[in-house]
Amino acid sequence: MLFVQYPKCSTCRKAKAWLDERSVEYDIRHIVEENPTAEELRSWHRASGLPLRRFFNTSGMLYRSMGLKDKLPGMSDDEMYALLATDGMLVKRPLLVLDDVVLVGFKEKDWEKLLG
Repeated sequence: MLFVQYPKCSTCRKAKAWLDERSVEYDIRHIVEENPTAEELRSWHRASGLPLRRFFNTSGMLYRSMGLKDKLPGMSDDEMYALLATDGMLVKRPLLVLDDVVLVGFKEKDWEKLLG
């Protein structure tokens, strides 16, 4: 299991504490120091079952400064993967990556259902 996070993110810290309290073993990855590639994002997107837009950190300053709210609707999936791969701060976090499931963001109920 891979836990992709940004250490300064309060939601990521909460998710990490949740995993640690349950003694869940995971590998940790700093999303800015080791940004996901377009190929990883494509694979994770498929496994998540979510719309690709959900992978964007819509509350982030970079998202807002780039005006992505208005630009995303006109972009292809390939363009969105490429954009997400340019900067980890554009990617919603935390990400919990298992072999066949990817959780985006921290919703305790979803994490509990998956990891019980």
